[in-house]
Amino acid sequence: MEFPISFFKNPTEIVYGCNSTKQLRPTLNKYRYKRVLVITDPGIVKAGLVQEITGQLEGLEYAVFDEVEPNPSVRTCEKAFALSQELKPDVLVGLGGGSAIDVAKVVGLLATNGGRVVDYEGIDTFSQPILPLIAIPTTAGTASEVTIFTVITDMERQYKLTIGGFKLAPRWALVDPLMTQTMPKPITASTGLDALVHAIESYTSRMAYPISKALAREAIRLISGNLRQAVYNGDQLEARDKMLMGSLLAGLAFNNTRLGNCHAMSHPVSAMFGVPHGVANSILIPHVMEFNAMAVPELFADIAEDMGENTQGLTIMGKAWKSVESVVQLSRDIGIPNRLSDFNVKSDKIQEMAQDAMKSGNILVNPRKTSMDDLVALYEKAM
Repeated sequence: MEFPISFFKNPTEIVYGCNSTKQLRPTLNKYRYKRVLVITDPGIVKAGLVQEITGQLEGLEYAVFDEVEPNPSVRTCEKAFALSQELKPDVLVGLGGGSAIDVAKVVGLLATNGGRVVDYEGIDTFSQPILPLIAIPTTAGTASEVTIFTVITDMERQYKLTIGGFKLAPRWALVDPLMTQTMPKPITASTGLDALVHAIESYTSRMAYPISKALAREAIRLISGNLRQAVYNGDQLEARDKMLMGSLLAGLAFNNTRLGNCHAMSHPVSAMFGVPHGVANSILIPHVMEFNAMAVPELFADIAEDMGENTQGLTIMGKAWKSVESVVQLSRDIGIPNRLSDFNVKSDKIQEMAQDAMKSGNILVNPRKTSMDDLVALYEKAM
């Protein structure tokens, strides 16, 4: 029997652990960087985390762009790049959740390749590596600190465009559990569920293989076993640590496998109605799991086991359904809404959302072949 060759890539150097952010200045000194642009958001400024970073920049020329919003827009990327053109930094620091780091990736891309954000939609659409980027995550969710993707909202089209390629990845990731302790409860919940969705979709992806599967399964165990504690006892550093590690492992996994229907469907929801990315995924994932479980029940049986469900004596399908029940219960426990209509998502936009979702490359790696009609039905169930 022949086994297919698989390739695992991780272009980002990861420094993990409490106080790993203190490695920022040694990294800057090692490479003799003199001008630094920090890209972040207002919530991170309010939490006092920016000062922890700028405090390490004494003697260097730096600027802070702090206008990144959730589901960041093309316009925000252009404003950040305009500041970059003034400063002409030799290194970027992306500080925050996926939104801030995604904007930093785009600024780095434009700095070395020129052009406009919309010119680079797709995978490997640019030739030059981005400006050196140090990513410092403050959420346990997107894993943008190690991923090769950035997702930006084009408000004119009400469309989320994806840019990807290994040249887009941050050069370094300083992954510090202490930086996540100020996360508010709702953000902890939605980003944590987003990380779980990453792990589930990576594990069940058509592109999954032993290395990615091992990472995804450990991520499922860590996230499902610690998300409730992180939400309701956020000062508990052990839970924060395990959530951040789970998010990181899920990111390393899906970097090599892509995702699935849930992420393909969530992007139009966020682009058209402003629903936070993690919340959209959380609402959609049970319905996508039900749809996919019929095709690969053995994988969803594994997920049920990893989430701590008692599956003894159940059939393979019974075990698979347990994984869905487990995700639904977890979402309920941490206060995630269960209907898109709670966020004013309109049924008359389902057809348009399904059309946009079908454009995503994630549909192609979903474990069950998916048609336009399938997506419409899934959206209707989630309403």
